[in-house]
Amino acid sequence: MDVELDKITIRELRDSDSLDVLTELLHRSYKVLADMGLRYLATHQDVSVTRDRIKLGTCFVAEAEGEIIGTITYHDPGHVKGSKWMERDNVAHLNQLAVEPDLQGHGIATRLVEHAEVYARSRGIAEIALDTAEPAHQLIAWYSKLGYRFIEYTDWEVTNYRSVVMSKSL
Repeated sequence: MDVELDKITIRELRDSDSLDVLTELLHRSYKVLADMGLRYLATHQDVSVTRDRIKLGTCFVAEAEGEIIGTITYHDPGHVKGSKWMERDNVAHLNQLAVEPDLQGHGIATRLVEHAEVYARSRGIAEIALDTAEPAHQLIAWYSKLGYRFIEYTDWEVTNYRSVVMSKSL
């Protein structure tokens, strides 16, 4: 897919956007992690799970030429169970970050994260967290470059790995 990076817009998911398309994007984006044997929920979730996860937060999409090419979901504090840090009433969190595989490495994910951070700040949030698989060293390093720091490990029931919880002061 050829996309002019300066023509990418980030916007909130609309009711008219296809959750089938979004779910397929998640599967494609997380395939490299699935191929590593990591069972992220986004590697295999069905549309109803995508809908439920989005309903609990605010979903943003990166769009180019009318096509959704990336996504991230922001959650206000109070929606996570299983991480002492994320359970705090002053810590928002991000999940379901995905970019079309052919477009990864061009700054789209960074723009999505930054957009979600600006949104969080506008809501008075001072701390935002996320998690990823402990063996996903490249993602941990990337999140560190974005200013996220290690907080704790946790084990989610829906995954087959120990997760690294990272957080950033806004």
